[in-house]
Amino acid sequence: MSRGEGPDVRAIILPFIIFTIIWGSTWIVIRGQIGLVPPQWSVAYRFIIAAIAMGIVARVRGEKLGIGWRAAPAIAFLGFAQFCVNFNAVYLAERYITSGVVATVFALLLIPSSLFGWAMLGQKPGRRFFYGSVVAVGGVALLFAHELGEHVLSDRGAITIGIGWTLVGMVGASLANVFQARPQIRHLPLFSLLAWSMAAGAVFDSLIAFAIAGPPVLTSEPAYWLGLLYLALFASVLAFSLYYPVVRHIGPARAAYSSMIVPIIAMGFSTWLERYSWNATTLSGVGLVLLGMALALSRGKVRISAPDAA
Repeated sequence: MSRGEGPDVRAIILPFIIFTIIWGSTWIVIRGQIGLVPPQWSVAYRFIIAAIAMGIVARVRGEKLGIGWRAAPAIAFLGFAQFCVNFNAVYLAERYITSGVVATVFALLLIPSSLFGWAMLGQKPGRRFFYGSVVAVGGVALLFAHELGEHVLSDRGAITIGIGWTLVGMVGASLANVFQARPQIRHLPLFSLLAWSMAAGAVFDSLIAFAIAGPPVLTSEPAYWLGLLYLALFASVLAFSLYYPVVRHIGPARAAYSSMIVPIIAMGFSTWLERYSWNATTLSGVGLVLLGMALALSRGKVRISAPDAA
């Protein structure tokens, strides 16, 4: 980022810092939502609010909300993959494993995104990406080993479920990442596309919530609603609004460095509020994840990326 000229660099660095800090903090906020309201309804409420707010942002920026029926399939796919499958899986995963570990696993989002990009867009990653991915996966394996070692045998099934939901969320996000990078999607007005995709996601989320959890569930707990507003307005509307323009300035590969910083912030919150226990295994695991992703991105071979689920 330092190679750009002064004004452009300032326009990139400040948004980069803001959305990275926001996404690093959201994992612990999501954790606080668990138990008060069924997670499916929490996701639905989040994107109902976010869709309305993003629509306002689009209009303020001069974009028309009417982007045509031809955009409907793209809106439906992004809404389902990114704002339904991805987020529902993350909320469910945090019922079983700590928020910091979920965030660290999502640092590997670049791997399935790049593989899908290779298959769907013909964007083949280089050797450094392959070697870096192997190192990063080894780090995640250490974190999982620590999680399993911290629990008695009867709890390990729950840990496995949490890992499974995390991987489901990664697949949903990865498919959305690649899909939105297609040339026929990139010409659509960004903020209007995001508003309608979030609205579609909210519809899918509500249908799933009805099917799994029954009628809407509300709580009088103020902390829940404050957290929900933070997730909807800051982690969804503001962060996405800042992230995608940065991608257009510096490219998805360089913007993806945020995915390496986010788990550090998230695990800091997890240590503070969830009493996550560190030892040589966990330190080595996090170190390998960050080293592996740095190696994978060091020459900008990876062309597809997007923000983590939070």
